[in-house]
Amino acid sequence: MSSQDEKAKQEQPEPQVNVVADMVDYQAGSVVSREIIKSKAGTVTLFAFDEGQGLSEHTAPFDALVYLVEGEAEITISSKSYHLFGGEMIIMPANQPHALKALRKFKMLLVMIKS
Repeated sequence: MSSQDEKAKQEQPEPQVNVVADMVDYQAGSVVSREIIKSKAGTVTLFAFDEGQGLSEHTAPFDALVYLVEGEAEITISSKSYHLFGGEMIIMPANQPHALKALRKFKMLLVMIKS
């Protein structure tokens, strides 16, 4: 095996099974995040929002998929509100203003692909 192959093998994480909801904990009055994957191609981030917490309106240069792991959220995209529950997902299109608010505490997986 070449030294480049060895280096690539060392940089790859070991596969492991996780329960998504257990990978981040709620904190009172806070939004908590944990980056699961970060690469040139995109990111996967897990968030936990306490009830009443949210992210103010902003835009992103790439499409993003939001999957609610548990709980209840209001997601606003280009001034239109969507009410999501655990087990549901929505696509937030690139360059469209969006915001999130926890109607009840919720956890979500955010997948952003940069290509």
